[in-house]
Amino acid sequence: MSSPAARRPDTVRFVDPVRNPYAPGAGQRPPELAGRGRELDVFDVVLERIARGRPERSLMLTGLRGVGKTVLLNTLRSQAINHLWGTGKIEARPDQSLRRPVAAALHMAVRELAPRHRAPDRIDALLGVLKAFAQRAAPAGRGGAAPKLRDRWQPGIDVPASSGRADSGDIEIDLVELLTDAAAVATDVGTGIAIFIDEMQDLGAEDVSALCAACHELSQLGAPLIVVGAGLPHLPAVLSAAKSYSERLFRYQRIDRLDRIAADQALCAPAEREEVEYEQKALDLLYEKSGGYPYFVQAYGKATWDHAPRSPVTAADVRVAAPEAEAELAVGFFGSRFERATPAEREYMRAMATLALVDGEESGRDDMDAAVPTAEIARALGRKPASLSPARDALIKKGLIYSGERGTVAFTVPHFGRYLRTQPA
Repeated sequence: MSSPAARRPDTVRFVDPVRNPYAPGAGQRPPELAGRGRELDVFDVVLERIARGRPERSLMLTGLRGVGKTVLLNTLRSQAINHLWGTGKIEARPDQSLRRPVAAALHMAVRELAPRHRAPDRIDALLGVLKAFAQRAAPAGRGGAAPKLRDRWQPGIDVPASSGRADSGDIEIDLVELLTDAAAVATDVGTGIAIFIDEMQDLGAEDVSALCAACHELSQLGAPLIVVGAGLPHLPAVLSAAKSYSERLFRYQRIDRLDRIAADQALCAPAEREEVEYEQKALDLLYEKSGGYPYFVQAYGKATWDHAPRSPVTAADVRVAAPEAEAELAVGFFGSRFERATPAEREYMRAMATLALVDGEESGRDDMDAAVPTAEIARALGRKPASLSPARDALIKKGLIYSGERGTVAFTVPHFGRYLRTQPA
């Protein structure tokens, strides 16, 4: 039963924790997707151009963790679905070949197009090629024996696997043939296919090379099939190392933190729908705390909402709630990553954090987690650079740091250096 104060419109509006609109979560769409209008508009143009037979490049989204790449990737997929495209999505893993995941994603895309195709035989032929492509990934037993039943891919495709197409065992040849055949089916339907790949920097070198070759072939043919990838800031370097022409093959979009207007919109728009307002000083403090990083905006917004007794939300409410938000980030966002590092790797990252702070203070930079030279890290630790290569390479493989420029490293997680500087040695 509501209180008399809640029933009277002229009284103070109370902030109800049950109606908290903010959503800090991995890949979870925020209630207001602020600051990404340009990226959505660009992708709309890509879809429309391809629909009209115009040449277009595949798209790569790059950025630090916590800037909303996965959310944006999912939103772009929704746009493609609204344009009646066939779509599929995978998340790359460093210990997994591209064959089965991309086969599963393409199978999903083909199933979306199949009801609109006038020739079922064409769909069956593609599914046969798809099945052959995927089954080449089945590991052989000892002495070259056929793989056990539990190791076989079971895609739910009733047609028999084709022979002589996308089944050579060479991932580059096979992927080019598979995607070319899939694009031909999309052309028959008068639409396109989009394959979305998250954590794309984790693909193996052979798979990256094959994907670049396939996109190159599709681009030359003007075929209606594109790849939309998302990855850490060094993804362009990973693609360039595989194929020198990758710099011209993809359209790169760097996803960064929100500017002040977008960050305020991400907080205020969902709050207004719940009839809650923020004082200007509260928004000032929230931007200072979050740095405009979308994940942090949601985390601080959620904690502040839960602690604010009434509307408008004040700076005092933010100050009370901030320790809770920071404690949650320390465990779920920073701590979980820190725990994956060995003692030697933690020592390396602590040195990075200290040097980044010194460089930031000397330059007056507000971002204290910028790239630092590996030579300086070795000097700070009193070690030879070569002796630190195993720790650096392991941290890159674990996705904790990246090398954007030769001879430098930086954290993949915003504010990670700040977190490390608060931890006891």
